[in-house]
Amino acid sequence: MSTLIDEAKALQEQIVADRRWLHQHPELGFDLNETSAYVRGRLEDMGYTVTEPCAGALLTQVGDPEAGPVFMLRADMDALPVEEATGLDFASANGNMHACGHDTHTAMLLGAARILKDHEAELKGCVKLLFQPDEEGVAPVEYCGGDAVLAAGVLENPHVDAMAALHVQALDFDAGMIYTRKGTIFSSIDDIDVRITGCGAHGSTPQKGIDPINIACHIYQGFQSLIAREVDPMQTCVATFGKIESGRAANVIPDSASMLGTLRTQDANVRAGFKEHAQRMVAGIAEAFGGTATVDFLRGVPNTYNDPALTEELIDAANDLFDEPVQELDAPFSGTDDLAILAEKVPTTYFILGTGTLPGHEGCGMHHPNVDFDESVFWRGTALLANSALSYLCRHAE
Repeated sequence: MSTLIDEAKALQEQIVADRRWLHQHPELGFDLNETSAYVRGRLEDMGYTVTEPCAGALLTQVGDPEAGPVFMLRADMDALPVEEATGLDFASANGNMHACGHDTHTAMLLGAARILKDHEAELKGCVKLLFQPDEEGVAPVEYCGGDAVLAAGVLENPHVDAMAALHVQALDFDAGMIYTRKGTIFSSIDDIDVRITGCGAHGSTPQKGIDPINIACHIYQGFQSLIAREVDPMQTCVATFGKIESGRAANVIPDSASMLGTLRTQDANVRAGFKEHAQRMVAGIAEAFGGTATVDFLRGVPNTYNDPALTEELIDAANDLFDEPVQELDAPFSGTDDLAILAEKVPTTYFILGTGTLPGHEGCGMHHPNVDFDESVFWRGTALLANSALSYLCRHAE
């Protein structure tokens, strides 16, 4: 496999060029017109036939699905509504930023596409390449990119047997090192939407009304008590409210209040149980004070789960390729990735590629306006992706 490393290193300059173009042209959600056109052009130049399964998504494949199993590689292409502060020569100037490294993911998968195309005659099956929109979930709709591509049928025709992807990480992740873990690797996320109805009154006569702000305060505390008393203390469960709104005047008790928060868990049973407890708690607190309230969990993404058997297999393949061990993480990330939606359907392994901290970007992690990633390690991501697909097809070919 040393040849594969040589091939990836030979593509390093092109991977960096692709990353810089993408970085300078960040787009949001499903509206990835420039991004999609660029990626499609690069793939077609390699000889691929590219389809658009849903808005902002690109799908292609290499090899013959009749000749063996089907493996999928996925990269996300969308950016964040962040004003860039890196000062890079290729910095964005449109008010958006690839602050989560999706430009690097796309560039590294383009590199893997080149290698796989060069080895097409040797493939013992088929590799599908998915370039996904709206992983960040910023589109004003009640579904994210993972939901959209799943509904569009990217796992079928031909049916995908297994899947892999990678994500860059800065700060505490050493440049060039590869990390992963078996089981949950990213947390779930749900938006918590609480709507409270009371009864308005003059601020001097609170007994004549039903104060929704008072109910909101008790519900806020109730969520924290749920975590303390209804969740196994050995499990991770975080409920944070970033928005509480009610009223317009100091001396008026309003009719209603609303709360918007986020729920993060790392276990499907904890997630389901918390939602069930929350429904009962929110309704009960509101009733106790004479009001009513509802809670809805919106735009949910499950925890990203690495299939243990597949992950062990791909770790072994990576260890052989790089002749150094993949680092196994002790705990999942508190963040979320909507690869989880596809990972619920097919065995998946999500790798992490460390990029370290560059001078001038100390303390700047993911989603920070001054975060940057060490470009010198990108060839390693390309090699990892291509090797994961090639080794899987070889091992599972009939």
